[in-house]
Amino acid sequence: MQEGLKRIASMIVLRHEEAFPLLKRNKMPNAGMFVPVGGKVEPYERPIDTAIRETAEETGIQLDYEQLAYGGVLTETSPVGYNWLCFIFMADIERVPPPPCDEGTLHWIPRSGLLDVPTPPTDWQIYEYLLNQQPFALDALYDAQLNLLEMREEISGKVVFPQNRDSR
Repeated sequence: MQEGLKRIASMIVLRHEEAFPLLKRNKMPNAGMFVPVGGKVEPYERPIDTAIRETAEETGIQLDYEQLAYGGVLTETSPVGYNWLCFIFMADIERVPPPPCDEGTLHWIPRSGLLDVPTPPTDWQIYEYLLNQQPFALDALYDAQLNLLEMREEISGKVVFPQNRDSR
């Protein structure tokens, strides 16, 4: 794959009432952070099929198409190897004990605790848009150390990071 090309992935925010099973990653990127399940889109695979496959692989939960709601897209751009186009889905599920996962450890995190656990800088905005059932197209720009410089919601043109900046 050519350096700097976007990798395509699907992220699935699973929810039971006001709690989310999040993966405390043991691998880079985002090692030690709590993230939704997800992964790379394989050749000839649709993003929704990736969402179903990755949920089953990482949690053992078998979703069907009707359970998945498309939320939006996140584009991440950096001058290093971290460049992603991520389709974001959400699904309501039954609360189950977190199964073992080779990507890390699954933990149920209450909505009120999302700010108390380390997460990638883009994720809080994603949760807010999903929970408000508001479509989004987030565009995140990073520096070479993967510090988030700016994130803009492209449908509205609003800068959502850093806070209190004017839109276009």
